[in-house]
Amino acid sequence: HKTLSLCIYTKSATSSVQILRFVCLKKRLLLIVSMAEEVALDLDELRQLQSIAKRPRVLNLINSEISNLEKLRRDSAAGSSAKPEVPVPVSTPAKPISPAGSYVTLGTFSWEQDNEKVKMYISLEGVDEDNVDAEFKPMALDVKIHQVQGKNYRCAIPKLHGEIVPEKCKVLVKPKRIVITMVKSSRGNWLDIHHKEDKIKPSFEKEKDPMAGIMDLMKNMYEGGDEEMKKTIAKAWTDARSGKAGDPLKGL
Repeated sequence: HKTLSLCIYTKSATSSVQILRFVCLKKRLLLIVSMAEEVALDLDELRQLQSIAKRPRVLNLINSEISNLEKLRRDSAAGSSAKPEVPVPVSTPAKPISPAGSYVTLGTFSWEQDNEKVKMYISLEGVDEDNVDAEFKPMALDVKIHQVQGKNYRCAIPKLHGEIVPEKCKVLVKPKRIVITMVKSSRGNWLDIHHKEDKIKPSFEKEKDPMAGIMDLMKNMYEGGDEEMKKTIAKAWTDARSGKAGDPLKGL
């Protein structure tokens, strides 16, 4: 019984809406018809006046009013028969978005340091702080910046010059740049922000051949030297091998 009552109520409500729509439409049509009749009567009377008018000024006024009423009648007829316009949604093209795994490498930056901290400065505008992901490790950093004018950026250093304290490091977003602050695990000066092997320092460990460190030093000097240096080292090396000189570094 409840279901039947609900169906009857729903049908009744639907019928009421349809009746209301019909009444509104009927009133609108009656209004249009009434306007059309009034306009037609006005036009008939104006045309009668037009036929008996003599003065040019009066004729111009009558002709102008006739034109206005004829236009009004045409517009009313068109409005009564035209279908209501349905707005067409206009889609705004979205900015191209880089795939989540695609990044532009930020390899250009400036940096400064004191005995306790290292600061990196990256020039980049329009960064949202919520779109910055930073991962700090004792000897590395990886900063990812997402959705900056449709692009993703990344600044990563897989091996730093020295150790840092990850939990004390941070990233600060400013209007035109990003500041990365790293806290050194031990006080001191870094020669570079990237880790670099010390190629010049020879090893003189007791268990190794005493000449091994000298040979490594000569090799590094040869690889990094100019033509004159290479000739001098090659001659010293040849003399040492032939027994003409006891010290291969003599004369360098």
